[in-house]
Amino acid sequence: MANSDDHDDDYSLEPAEAAVPPREKPMAFFDHLEELRWTLVKSAIAFIACAGLIGVFLKAFNHVLTWPLESVKGDYPQFALDLGTTSVMEGFTVVIQMCFVGGFIMSAPFLLFFLGQFVAPALREKELKLVLPGCAAAMVLFLLGVCFSFFLLVPGTIRVSIELNQLFGFTTRWTPGSYYGTLIWLTLGVGAAFEFPLVIVLLAYLGLVTSAKLRSWWRHALLGAFVVAAFVTPTPDPINQSVLAASLYVLYWIAILAASRVEKRAAAAEKEDW
Repeated sequence: MANSDDHDDDYSLEPAEAAVPPREKPMAFFDHLEELRWTLVKSAIAFIACAGLIGVFLKAFNHVLTWPLESVKGDYPQFALDLGTTSVMEGFTVVIQMCFVGGFIMSAPFLLFFLGQFVAPALREKELKLVLPGCAAAMVLFLLGVCFSFFLLVPGTIRVSIELNQLFGFTTRWTPGSYYGTLIWLTLGVGAAFEFPLVIVLLAYLGLVTSAKLRSWWRHALLGAFVVAAFVTPTPDPINQSVLAASLYVLYWIAILAASRVEKRAAAAEKEDW
């Protein structure tokens, strides 16, 4: 009889276990560590593969990165704008910068995907639906900021620097380290700054801010846009700073429209629940 009862208990547990979706099954502490380990391993493989790809095509990649400088050269034929190293290790430093930063940007979609896979079991169904659109929006905004900086702000910064050198009669002796340092600072800085609309929409989704309150902060937002632009742009050029500040301010109002839409959806969902 005991064996029969045990057998019945086994059958009574199986439907309950089968009813639990695999994503919602509880995991032990070491299972979480194993998942984290594989997430880090996959992320490292993606990063190394992208960095290695840049290393293989280093010359072509360098040609792309020097486009802002080459595009300005034709307007200033009297200036020698060729980059020159001033130390033995500077070339190695530039290669490391290109592989590391370029590998990070290229592998970013994979890193976000692997991170989403790791945190997905801890999220509710409603939250899970936001992971993929949120990651996609973050990547699009970041790449939009990178492209905006690469094709507009970096050439503008180079022009301002040349004009200042011409004004004071300075001889240009730009090094690869200074050029790539400016390029990385501007592209990554502007790319990160373009993420703030997503933060605003997330705060609105959590109910921490409202679209009406955001509209009332338009003066503070305008001032904040100029502060961020002054911090990101490496030169005191008012034109580049104003262009970046205007772009950030436009994104602020786009975020307000998105936050208003989030509020309307939340209100409609509450009505359906009632």
